[in-house]
Amino acid sequence: MKLQTIVDIQPSAWKIGYGDKILLVGSCFADSIGQMMAQRGLHVTCNPFGTLYNPVSIVQALQMTDIPPLVEHEGLWHSMAHHGSFSRATKEETREAVAQSIETMQHTLKEANVVIVTFGTAWVYEMKDPAWLTGSGASPVVGNCHKLPAEQFARRRLSVDEIEVLWRPLIAKYPDKHWLFTVSPIRHIKDGLHENQLSKATLLQAVEDLRTQLSAISYFPSYEIMLDELRDYRFYAEDLVHPSPVAIQYIWERFAENYCTSQTRNEMQIQLKQWKFEHHIPLH
Repeated sequence: MKLQTIVDIQPSAWKIGYGDKILLVGSCFADSIGQMMAQRGLHVTCNPFGTLYNPVSIVQALQMTDIPPLVEHEGLWHSMAHHGSFSRATKEETREAVAQSIETMQHTLKEANVVIVTFGTAWVYEMKDPAWLTGSGASPVVGNCHKLPAEQFARRRLSVDEIEVLWRPLIAKYPDKHWLFTVSPIRHIKDGLHENQLSKATLLQAVEDLRTQLSAISYFPSYEIMLDELRDYRFYAEDLVHPSPVAIQYIWERFAENYCTSQTRNEMQIQLKQWKFEHHIPLH
Protein backbone atom coordinates (compact mmCIF):
# COMPACT_ATOMS: atom_id res chain seq x y z
CA MET A 1 0.00 0.00 0.00
CA LYS A 2 1.34 3.41 -1.00
CA LEU A 3 0.71 6.03 1.67
CA GLN A 4 2.98 8.83 0.50
CA THR A 5 3.65 10.76 -2.70
CA ILE A 6 7.41 11.01 -3.14
CA VAL A 7 8.67 14.16 -4.83
CA ASP A 8 11.00 13.39 -7.70
CA ILE A 9 14.22 15.39 -7.39
CA GLN A 10 16.32 15.91 -10.48
CA PRO A 11 19.74 14.31 -9.81
CA SER A 12 22.44 16.89 -9.24
CA ALA A 13 25.53 16.76 -11.42
CA TRP A 14 27.53 18.59 -8.73
CA LYS A 15 27.84 17.80 -5.04
CA ILE A 16 28.46 19.82 -1.89
CA GLY A 17 31.48 18.81 0.16
CA TYR A 18 33.87 19.96 2.85
CA GLY A 19 35.97 21.86 0.35
CA ASP A 20 33.08 24.17 -0.55
CA LYS A 21 32.33 27.61 0.83
CA ILE A 22 28.58 28.04 1.09
CA LEU A 23 26.50 31.20 1.44
CA LEU A 24 22.84 30.87 2.44
CA VAL A 25 20.45 33.81 2.12
CA GLY A 26 16.70 34.23 2.46
CA SER A 27 13.89 33.17 4.72
CA CYS A 28 14.15 31.50 8.13
CA PHE A 29 14.10 28.14 6.34
CA ALA A 30 17.59 29.10 5.10
CA ASP A 31 18.57 29.53 8.74
CA SER A 32 17.30 26.04 9.54
CA ILE A 33 19.23 24.38 6.70
CA GLY A 34 22.28 26.52 7.44
CA GLN A 35 22.24 25.33 11.04
CA MET A 36 22.10 21.71 9.86
CA MET A 37 25.17 22.32 7.71
CA ALA A 38 27.09 24.16 10.42
CA GLN A 39 26.46 21.39 12.95
CA ARG A 40 27.97 18.95 10.49
CA GLY A 41 31.11 21.01 10.00
CA LEU A 42 30.46 22.44 6.55
CA HIS A 43 31.91 25.86 5.75
CA VAL A 44 28.77 28.04 5.79
CA THR A 45 27.78 31.67 6.23
CA CYS A 46 24.06 32.22 6.75
CA ASN A 47 22.09 35.43 6.28
CA PRO A 48 24.64 38.18 7.03
CA PHE A 49 21.73 40.70 6.84
CA GLY A 50 19.47 38.54 8.99
CA THR A 51 16.34 36.81 7.76
CA LEU A 52 14.93 38.23 4.51
CA TYR A 53 11.84 36.97 2.73
CA ASN A 54 11.20 38.62 -0.62
CA PRO A 55 13.37 38.35 -3.78
CA VAL A 56 13.96 42.12 -4.01
CA SER A 57 15.39 42.46 -0.50
CA ILE A 58 17.52 39.34 -0.92
CA VAL A 59 19.09 40.43 -4.20
CA GLN A 60 19.70 43.93 -2.80
CA ALA A 61 21.48 42.42 0.18
CA LEU A 62 23.77 40.49 -2.16
CA GLN A 63 24.54 43.63 -4.16
CA MET A 64 24.70 46.29 -1.42
CA THR A 65 28.03 48.04 -0.93
CA ASP A 66 26.95 51.30 0.77
CA ILE A 67 25.16 51.77 4.08
CA PRO A 68 21.46 52.43 3.40
CA PRO A 69 19.56 55.29 5.04
CA LEU A 70 18.78 54.63 8.71
CA VAL A 71 15.39 55.33 10.28
CA GLU A 72 14.61 56.11 13.94
CA HIS A 73 11.44 54.67 15.48
CA GLU A 74 10.44 54.22 19.11
CA GLY A 75 13.93 54.72 20.49
CA LEU A 76 15.78 52.49 18.04
CA TRP A 77 17.63 53.12 14.79
CA HIS A 78 16.83 50.72 11.96
CA SER A 79 18.10 49.76 8.54
CA MET A 80 15.05 49.05 6.38
CA ALA A 81 17.18 46.58 4.43
CA HIS A 82 18.11 44.53 7.50
CA HIS A 83 16.51 42.27 10.08
CA GLY A 84 15.54 43.79 13.44
CA SER A 85 18.53 42.17 15.14
CA PHE A 86 20.66 44.96 13.62
CA SER A 87 18.64 47.75 15.28
CA ARG A 88 20.44 49.67 18.02
CA ALA A 89 19.77 52.52 20.44
CA THR A 90 22.08 54.93 18.61
CA LYS A 91 22.57 55.70 14.95
CA GLU A 92 26.30 55.10 15.23
CA GLU A 93 25.85 51.61 16.69
CA THR A 94 23.35 50.66 14.00
CA ARG A 95 25.61 52.04 11.31
CA GLU A 96 28.53 50.00 12.62
CA ALA A 97 26.48 46.77 12.73
CA VAL A 98 25.12 47.37 9.23
CA ALA A 99 28.57 48.18 7.85
CA GLN A 100 29.94 44.93 9.27
CA SER A 101 27.10 42.93 7.69
CA ILE A 102 27.77 44.47 4.28
CA GLU A 103 31.47 43.66 4.54
CA THR A 104 30.65 40.07 5.55
CA MET A 105 28.16 39.65 2.72
CA GLN A 106 30.49 40.98 0.03
CA HIS A 107 33.47 38.96 1.26
CA THR A 108 31.42 35.76 1.52
CA LEU A 109 29.76 36.23 -1.86
CA LYS A 110 33.17 36.69 -3.45
CA GLU A 111 34.64 33.60 -1.77
CA ALA A 112 31.65 31.25 -1.94
CA ASN A 113 31.35 28.73 -4.73
CA VAL A 114 27.82 27.67 -3.67
CA VAL A 115 24.99 30.15 -3.02
CA ILE A 116 21.72 28.77 -1.64
CA VAL A 117 18.77 31.16 -1.98
CA THR A 118 15.44 30.63 -0.22
CA PHE A 119 12.51 32.76 -1.38
CA GLY A 120 9.77 33.15 1.23
CA THR A 121 7.14 35.43 -0.29
CA ALA A 122 6.46 37.51 -3.39
CA TRP A 123 4.55 40.07 -1.31
CA VAL A 124 6.56 43.22 -0.60
CA TYR A 125 6.15 46.42 1.40
CA GLU A 126 7.28 49.70 -0.15
CA MET A 127 7.95 52.96 1.69
CA LYS A 128 5.45 55.55 0.46
CA ASP A 129 7.60 58.55 1.39
CA PRO A 130 10.63 58.65 -0.95
CA ALA A 131 12.42 61.24 1.21
CA TRP A 132 14.48 58.65 3.08
CA LEU A 133 15.74 57.32 -0.25
CA THR A 134 17.07 60.64 -1.54
CA GLY A 135 20.47 60.17 -3.10
CA SER A 136 20.87 56.63 -1.75
CA GLY A 137 19.90 54.60 -4.78
CA ALA A 138 17.95 52.28 -2.46
CA SER A 139 14.73 50.57 -3.46
CA PRO A 140 11.46 51.53 -1.77
CA VAL A 141 11.00 47.80 -1.02
CA VAL A 142 11.96 47.11 2.59
CA GLY A 143 13.35 43.93 4.07
CA ASN A 144 11.64 44.60 7.39
CA CYS A 145 8.99 47.12 8.44
CA HIS A 146 10.33 47.34 12.02
CA LYS A 147 6.80 48.01 13.33
CA LEU A 148 6.63 51.43 11.70
CA PRO A 149 3.04 52.66 11.14
CA ALA A 150 1.29 50.63 8.44
CA GLU A 151 0.19 53.78 6.60
CA GLN A 152 3.83 54.43 5.69
CA PHE A 153 3.87 51.38 3.42
CA ALA A 154 2.18 50.15 0.27
CA ARG A 155 1.79 46.39 -0.09
CA ARG A 156 1.87 44.60 -3.43
CA ARG A 157 2.85 41.30 -5.03
CA LEU A 158 5.89 41.11 -7.29
CA SER A 159 5.47 39.85 -10.83
CA VAL A 160 7.47 36.97 -12.29
CA ASP A 161 9.14 39.37 -14.72
CA GLU A 162 10.25 41.73 -11.93
CA ILE A 163 11.97 38.90 -10.10
CA GLU A 164 13.70 37.61 -13.23
CA VAL A 165 14.95 41.05 -14.27
CA LEU A 166 16.54 41.58 -10.85
CA TRP A 167 18.17 38.17 -10.51
CA ARG A 168 19.32 37.36 -14.04
CA PRO A 169 22.23 39.87 -14.21
CA LEU A 170 23.47 38.98 -10.71
CA ILE A 171 23.65 35.27 -11.48
CA ALA A 172 25.22 35.95 -14.87
CA LYS A 173 27.88 38.04 -13.09
CA TYR A 174 29.03 34.96 -11.15
CA PRO A 175 28.93 32.08 -13.65
CA ASP A 176 31.55 30.17 -11.64
CA LYS A 177 29.17 29.69 -8.69
CA HIS A 178 26.48 27.06 -8.20
CA TRP A 179 23.18 28.82 -7.47
CA LEU A 180 20.71 26.60 -5.67
CA PHE A 181 17.21 28.03 -5.29
CA THR A 182 14.34 26.79 -3.18
CA VAL A 183 10.96 28.16 -2.12
CA SER A 184 10.37 28.13 1.61
CA PRO A 185 7.70 25.70 2.86
CA ILE A 186 6.77 28.20 5.57
CA ARG A 187 3.22 29.44 5.04
CA HIS A 188 2.69 33.22 5.13
CA ILE A 189 -0.90 32.95 6.30
CA LYS A 190 -1.00 36.58 7.48
CA ASP A 191 -1.12 37.42 3.78
CA GLY A 192 -4.18 35.16 3.47
CA LEU A 193 -4.26 31.51 2.38
CA HIS A 194 -5.16 32.28 -1.23
CA GLU A 195 -2.66 35.13 -1.38
CA ASN A 196 0.02 32.82 0.02
CA GLN A 197 -0.60 30.33 -2.77
CA LEU A 198 -0.44 33.07 -5.39
CA SER A 199 2.82 34.23 -3.84
CA LYS A 200 4.39 30.77 -3.85
CA ALA A 201 3.25 30.21 -7.45
CA THR A 202 4.91 33.48 -8.50
CA LEU A 203 8.18 32.47 -6.84
CA LEU A 204 8.11 28.98 -8.32
CA GLN A 205 7.52 30.29 -11.84
CA ALA A 206 10.28 32.89 -11.52
CA VAL A 207 12.80 30.29 -10.34
CA GLU A 208 11.79 27.89 -13.09
CA ASP A 209 12.23 30.56 -15.75
CA LEU A 210 15.66 31.49 -14.40
CA ARG A 211 16.66 27.82 -14.22
CA THR A 212 15.80 27.23 -17.87
CA GLN A 213 17.68 30.36 -18.95
CA LEU A 214 20.85 30.00 -16.87
CA SER A 215 22.82 26.76 -16.55
CA ALA A 216 24.33 27.72 -13.18
CA ILE A 217 20.96 27.33 -11.40
CA SER A 218 19.51 24.26 -9.68
CA TYR A 219 16.21 23.94 -7.83
CA PHE A 220 15.51 21.99 -4.66
CA PRO A 221 11.78 21.31 -4.03
CA SER A 222 11.51 21.90 -0.27
CA TYR A 223 8.08 23.48 -0.76
CA GLU A 224 6.81 20.49 -2.69
CA ILE A 225 8.25 18.01 -0.18
CA MET A 226 6.40 19.76 2.64
CA LEU A 227 3.12 19.83 0.74
CA ASP A 228 3.18 16.32 -0.72
CA GLU A 229 5.52 14.04 1.19
CA LEU A 230 4.68 15.60 4.56
CA ARG A 231 0.99 16.25 3.94
CA ASP A 232 -0.13 16.38 7.58
CA TYR A 233 -0.36 19.02 10.31
CA ARG A 234 1.73 16.85 12.62
CA PHE A 235 4.71 17.97 10.54
CA TYR A 236 4.07 21.61 11.44
CA ALA A 237 5.04 23.48 14.59
CA GLU A 238 2.36 24.68 17.00
CA ASP A 239 1.79 27.84 14.95
CA LEU A 240 0.75 25.63 11.96
CA VAL A 241 2.99 27.80 9.82
CA HIS A 242 6.59 26.65 10.33
CA PRO A 243 7.79 23.10 9.68
CA SER A 244 8.35 21.06 12.82
CA PRO A 245 11.87 19.88 13.76
CA VAL A 246 10.94 16.45 12.34
CA ALA A 247 9.95 18.02 9.02
CA ILE A 248 13.14 20.08 8.84
CA GLN A 249 15.19 16.97 9.56
CA TYR A 250 13.35 15.04 6.84
CA ILE A 251 13.80 17.80 4.24
CA TRP A 252 17.47 18.08 5.20
CA GLU A 253 17.93 14.34 4.63
CA ARG A 254 16.34 14.61 1.19
CA PHE A 255 18.66 17.54 0.47
CA ALA A 256 21.78 15.67 1.61
CA GLU A 257 20.85 12.56 -0.39
CA ASN A 258 20.76 14.60 -3.57
CA TYR A 259 23.56 17.13 -3.07
CA CYS A 260 26.13 15.22 -1.02
CA THR A 261 28.07 12.05 -1.83
CA SER A 262 27.80 9.02 0.45
CA GLN A 263 31.35 9.75 1.65
CA THR A 264 30.37 13.30 2.61
CA ARG A 265 27.24 12.07 4.38
CA ASN A 266 29.31 9.62 6.39
CA GLU A 267 31.68 12.39 7.38
CA MET A 268 28.68 14.51 8.36
CA GLN A 269 27.60 11.90 10.89
CA ILE A 270 31.06 11.95 12.45
CA GLN A 271 31.10 15.75 12.57
CA LEU A 272 27.58 15.88 14.04
CA LYS A 273 28.58 13.54 16.87
CA GLN A 274 31.55 15.77 17.59
CA TRP A 275 29.33 18.88 17.57
CA LYS A 276 26.86 17.27 20.00
CA PHE A 277 29.73 16.25 22.28
CA GLU A 278 31.14 19.78 22.32
CA HIS A 279 27.72 21.33 23.01
CA HIS A 280 26.61 18.82 25.64
CA ILE A 281 25.75 20.43 28.95
CA PRO A 282 26.48 18.06 31.87
CA LEU A 283 23.90 17.72 34.63
CA HIS A 284 26.56 17.73 37.37
